Amino acid sequence: ANLRLQFQEVCREVFLDEALVLRDEMTARDVEGWDSFGHINVIIAAEQRFKVRFATAEISGLTAEGQNIGSFLRLLASKMARRS
Repeated sequence: ANLRLQFQEVCREVFLDEALVLRDEMTARDVEGWDSFGHINVIIAAEQRFKVRFATAEISGLTAEGQNIGSFLRLLASKMARRS
């Protein structure tokens, strides 16, 4: 499956929402339950699922203005590419 679908599964598990559909332009504010606590849970779940580690600056950057699902997926893809 592609990265978006895999990350969508992670988010569905974290936010207990089987109907959640992620789009590139979405931000944390567009996802019910994606508060600061939910954000940490998404990061931890993504790190476990994709076997990557996010730096503190990367983690805080995801909730910054202008950051969206698309930018997170690009970051995740680059981390996975460097890992292999």
